[in-house]
Amino acid sequence: MSEMVDLLALCRVKDISWSFVAREAQRPGGLANLLDGRSSERSTEATESLALLRTATGEMAGHRAWVERMLSEFATEAVHVTTVLDDDYPANLRVIYNLPPFLTYRGTLQEDDARSVAVVGTREATPEGIRQAAHLAGLLTQAGVTVLSGLARGIDTAAHQAALDAGGRTIAVMGTGIRTIYPKENRELAARIIERGALVSQFWPETPPRTDTFPRRNIVTSGLSQGTVVVEASATSGAKMQARLALQHGKRVFLLSSLVSEREWARRYLERGAIEVRSVDDIVHQLQTPQAVQARSDQRRQLTLALG
Repeated sequence: MSEMVDLLALCRVKDISWSFVAREAQRPGGLANLLDGRSSERSTEATESLALLRTATGEMAGHRAWVERMLSEFATEAVHVTTVLDDDYPANLRVIYNLPPFLTYRGTLQEDDARSVAVVGTREATPEGIRQAAHLAGLLTQAGVTVLSGLARGIDTAAHQAALDAGGRTIAVMGTGIRTIYPKENRELAARIIERGALVSQFWPETPPRTDTFPRRNIVTSGLSQGTVVVEASATSGAKMQARLALQHGKRVFLLSSLVSEREWARRYLERGAIEVRSVDDIVHQLQTPQAVQARSDQRRQLTLALG
C-alpha cells in the first residue's frame, strides 16, 4: 500500500508526465529514484519531469495525505485501484509506451479480458452504423471476446449494449473520473456494465469531461485491447485518432468494408497495416489467447527490470 501511495502522490505533482512516471516506476529502484528526483531515462519528458519533482519535495507529504484520503473513500464506494507496480495491471496495457501509471475501476477486471477488441466510431452514428456495431459486438461476445468501448453516444453505446445483451463482458474506458458518468443518459448502461464488466478511468475521481481527457481516453482504450475495430468515423473523429494510436502501439486495426468504401483515410490506413473486415472471423482469427498476451506482458516487464 505504501508504494501505491507514493506512486499516486508523485502523479499529484503539477504538470509531471504520467507516462514517464509509469515507465520509471517499473524499473529496479525506479520509485525510490523518482522520490529522490532521479531517473535512468534520458528523454525530454524525463528532464522536464525531474525538474518538477525537485521543486515539489516539500509538497509530497500533502500529496500523500490527499491520496490516502482518496483510497479510504474508495474503500466505501466499491472503487478499485491498480497500478503499474501491481500484478493485476492489465497485460495488454503494460506493453504500450505511453501507459497510465494507474487505473481506477468499478466492477471487475479479469485475465481473460486480455482477449479483447475495442469497437469504436462516431457519436453521430447512422442507423446502419448502429446496426453494424451491435451486430459485430454481439458476434465478438459469442466468440468469447471482451468488447471495449468509450461509453459515448452512438457507436460506443451500441457496442456496450449488444455485448451485455449477448451475455458477455464489456469494459467502458471513461473520458472522466470514475465518479462522473458521461454522458448522463448512459448512467443505467454504466450500472449494467459494472455488473458484467468494468468502468475504467485513468483520471482522478472528480475529473470532468474536457477536451484533453478524451484523446487520453483513446490511448487507454487502444492499450487495453488487442486491436481496434472502427465502424463509422470521419477524418477528424476520435475513432480515427484511436486507429492511429493503435497502429503506433503495434495493435491490430480493423476497418469495416463499408468504412473503407466511404472514407479515403480508411483506404490510406490499409496501406499502413490496417485490416479490412468483411466478417467477424477476420477479427477473431487475429487474436491471441490471454496466456500469450500475459507472456508478452511478462517479457516486457522482465526486459524493463533487466535494463534498469
